[in-house]
Amino acid sequence: MSKAVGGAVVRNQVKRRLRHLVRERLTELPPGSLVVVRALPGAGDADYAHLAHDLDAALQRLLGGGAR
Repeated sequence: MSKAVGGAVVRNQVKRRLRHLVRERLTELPPGSLVVVRALPGAGDADYAHLAHDLDAALQRLLGGGAR
């Protein structure tokens, strides 16, 4: 994760949040899928709900459901 996201504490917090969010959504992905989630600089200021919304929107686009 880039230092543009924030300092070490912020980067680790974002990493833990994203890991938890992805774990909850693994069943939506086809078996054997490989997904890379990249946190952009704004992720350090985003709350949990905002990260969840952005991840859901990205997964919908990825899985062919279009943007919400």
